[in-house]
Amino acid sequence: MAGPPMEWSDLPVFLAIAREGTLGRAARKLGQSQPTMGRRLRTLEAATGLTLFQRTGDGFILTDEGEVMLRHAERMEAEAQALARELAGSSAGLEGMLRLTCSDWFGRVVLAPVLAEFNRLHPGVIVETLTDQRVYSLSRREADLVIRITGFDEPEVIARRLLTVPYAVYGQPGRWQPHAGDETPYPVVVMDTAFASMPDVGWLMQTLPGARIAARSNSRDMQAQLCALGTGLAVLPRPLGDATPGIEALDIGAEPPTRDTWLGYHRDLRRLPRLRALVDLLIERLALAN
Repeated sequence: MAGPPMEWSDLPVFLAIAREGTLGRAARKLGQSQPTMGRRLRTLEAATGLTLFQRTGDGFILTDEGEVMLRHAERMEAEAQALARELAGSSAGLEGMLRLTCSDWFGRVVLAPVLAEFNRLHPGVIVETLTDQRVYSLSRREADLVIRITGFDEPEVIARRLLTVPYAVYGQPGRWQPHAGDETPYPVVVMDTAFASMPDVGWLMQTLPGARIAARSNSRDMQAQLCALGTGLAVLPRPLGDATPGIEALDIGAEPPTRDTWLGYHRDLRRLPRLRALVDLLIERLALAN
């Protein structure tokens, strides 16, 4: 070592810069200032006696020595995260924090009543619900519980189907009377282009071949509101559509495809009492009622 001893706390800084490519993005990821990130990187390089990054106009690029550091730092990070999960999974008592992630409409319409009941049963547990589009990592403890419409294939994740969500075509009462095969140019509200492969989008355009797209959104809540405001017909999850004022499910002679909703959590947390209690309540209230 050419300088002072290497500080373990500088490794997350190194990893953030390696992953984000710039000091600014890495600083925002860790909630620190850009000058602090630069100072800590210089300290780490002084401690190792190595240049870990090439500084370019496009950002920071790992040197060969930096690549070696990255491999070891990622293994150390994984071990630290595994230790944190295992310690959390063995902790007793129904108190503490749980972080849950799901889609916006599902959290508002389906989960909120269950979480309110959970809070009454276990007031010492704080459930933080994240409903943005980001994919949260269970292995990095970015989330303790994930509910989504795609299954899990990670070997470290315990997963099960929570419920099957039915869908229907919705519109303002009495405004349109579409039927399967109808070539009338009904306006429709669908997912945005990034989600154009969703089963309900293809089904709607095949079932109503004359339909024209009036609006797109990656938010089911937004689609429901646009439908209620008369922008167009929309295929919506039944729990959301039935809970939205101003629209009703239409019988067009065909039914949209259903979607399975999956629940997953890291196996290291399977003995965590507060997580187990929440999972059990979700299954009792949602899966068994399905």
